[in-house]
Amino acid sequence: MNMTLAIGPLVSLIAGILILVVPRLLNFIVAIYLIIIGPLGLFGGHLNLH
Repeated sequence: MNMTLAIGPLVSLIAGILILVVPRLLNFIVAIYLIIIGPLGLFGGHLNLH
């Protein structure tokens, strides 16, 4: 049985739990998410770091 787990849903699950536990984290979680997703969208998710 081959089981793969996408990172997006996992991050969303963790962020949702953290927001429920500590609602003040919402601003930070959204900001970090946008900062990460922005460059990934610009570069198409293919960053060549050698």
